Amino acid sequence: MPNATPARRPGPSTWCPQPEDDPATACPISPVVDLVFSRWTTPILWVLQAHGTQRFVELERRIGVTPKVLTQRLRQLERDGLVQRRIYAEVPPRVEYEITELGSSLQAVFAALGEWGDAHMDDVERSRADYTGPLPR
Repeated sequence: MPNATPARRPGPSTWCPQPEDDPATACPISPVVDLVFSRWTTPILWVLQAHGTQRFVELERRIGVTPKVLTQRLRQLERDGLVQRRIYAEVPPRVEYEITELGSSLQAVFAALGEWGDAHMDDVERSRADYTGPLPR
């Protein structure tokens, strides 16, 4: 009876895609990209990291997002442990948001992306300018 080989699952630091890998499940960074780079997540985390604790209206003003979308994204970030909400029993009630230690741990990721952008975005812009194929819809 032949030995059944379990499906290969990439480890936490694997970045060597194999032809037989299922792209939908094999890419080790897909869940992180989905979490961190959802619309409005990066600006919210950046503002909280750069400016510290913020009230809702301060975030809304700094980021330029609608209240409904900001509420949804803050709830998701709170659920995921990247942002903490503090409610103060005052009249009127005061609510503040701050980045958590887990959220702050993404600073190195953002710094690396910033360095990549500094080093390569001119190349990307040149490539875009030289591109003669059909434009994406």
